[in-house]
Amino acid sequence: MLVASALEDFDSHFTPYLRCFQSRPRSVGEVARRYLHGLFQSSRRNMECMAETVADSRYQSLHHMLSESDWDRRAVRRQLLVDANAHFGFPSALLLDESAFEKKGKMSAGVARQWNGRLGKVDNCQVGVFAAVTRDGVASVVDADLYLPETWAKNATRCEAVGVPEAAQAFRTKGEIALDMVMRLRREGLHFSFVAFDGGYGHLPWLLGELDGEGEIFFAEVHSDQAIYLQDPAPAMVARCSSKGRTPCRLQTTAVPMTVEEWAAAQSASAWGRLSIRDGEKGEVMADYLTQRVWVWDGEAPSASRWHLLVRRELDGTKLKFGLSNAKPRASLRRLAEMQGARHFVEQSFREAKSACGMAEYQVRRWQAWHHHMALVMIATMFLAKERIAHRETAELLSCRDLVEIMRHRLPTKIVTDEDLAESIIDRHRRRRQAMESAYRKQAAMLSALE
Repeated sequence: MLVASALEDFDSHFTPYLRCFQSRPRSVGEVARRYLHGLFQSSRRNMECMAETVADSRYQSLHHMLSESDWDRRAVRRQLLVDANAHFGFPSALLLDESAFEKKGKMSAGVARQWNGRLGKVDNCQVGVFAAVTRDGVASVVDADLYLPETWAKNATRCEAVGVPEAAQAFRTKGEIALDMVMRLRREGLHFSFVAFDGGYGHLPWLLGELDGEGEIFFAEVHSDQAIYLQDPAPAMVARCSSKGRTPCRLQTTAVPMTVEEWAAAQSASAWGRLSIRDGEKGEVMADYLTQRVWVWDGEAPSASRWHLLVRRELDGTKLKFGLSNAKPRASLRRLAEMQGARHFVEQSFREAKSACGMAEYQVRRWQAWHHHMALVMIATMFLAKERIAHRETAELLSCRDLVEIMRHRLPTKIVTDEDLAESIIDRHRRRRQAMESAYRKQAAMLSALE
């Protein structure tokens, strides 16, 4: 039944999104549908391979839809939120993270030498900030923004060359992008119970303060050197000792901070509690935990914040993770551990989006094309998530890989006969010839300008 109904399920899933692809002078909805088929069907998820694989597809129409057409990706996001609320609902978690995409050249929007978390080093890449929703072991990406490094934001000519809108050319840190994303998703009606993110965002005290001030519950992984206080540091302005000298303008405290790592090291063996928080592919996911109510002060805020500290230790005792949360004071150790554990699923959602839906296989340079590709990838990942949820009782171990295999089996292919294959090869050679001629023209123009 699952195999037989896959295409019908996809068509039902995609129908509400069709209205998002209204474009002057005509809708590109059917081209978008074929692009989505290509994300499931093609061995490599770029437009050239899609045009050779997907029935009734043409490279030029796919390229126009992705790079030139003015369809509304924001409308896609709003429909994603409708789907997320319907199939994940409250109390799902909102997960924030970034992902890097390696690039060879310097022409793609936002490309620069910057940190690539997957490689664990600085490399030439683009970086996107993403939001995903998760509940009961299933996750799906629902929002994406391309990070624009400061070197790009300061170069209007370079931005204009790849179509970065003027409003997007102002430099924003990844933390600012993440905060804007949370506020936008909440404003547009996404239901989630808390926000979770890793230490790359958790080490930003202003971000935690902003989320707390907005009434958002968060769980933030923090670095081992995060400072905490075991009593309220009660920051205050130091009184002037005499009429001479400058008036004190910085808050100070006499309380002595310690790092979260130091605090954990000082706890007795009996203080740790062992919990199993979920079933994994290799058995129960278990770890040892510590929790403590602590004060956190960044040295500037008028008062310290009292939050939960959670320490997670792997069973072999070799690895510690630290986190802060502004959950309710009576939040249990299990609840905090489950909040921390939700972070696993954003990494899972990236792996699935990249392996099953070609998130990283795009070959575009323009700002709009990057966001259009990600919008279509998110439609695809939401479909996979909905199918896994819908068939949970009858196919508990159903994976994204299984579903993509089913879609490849059910979708019609472009190459059926020998004539189809010959036509595909001829079309491929024509595009290559055009690319070569274009390169020669650009080279000739450059040499002429140097004379």
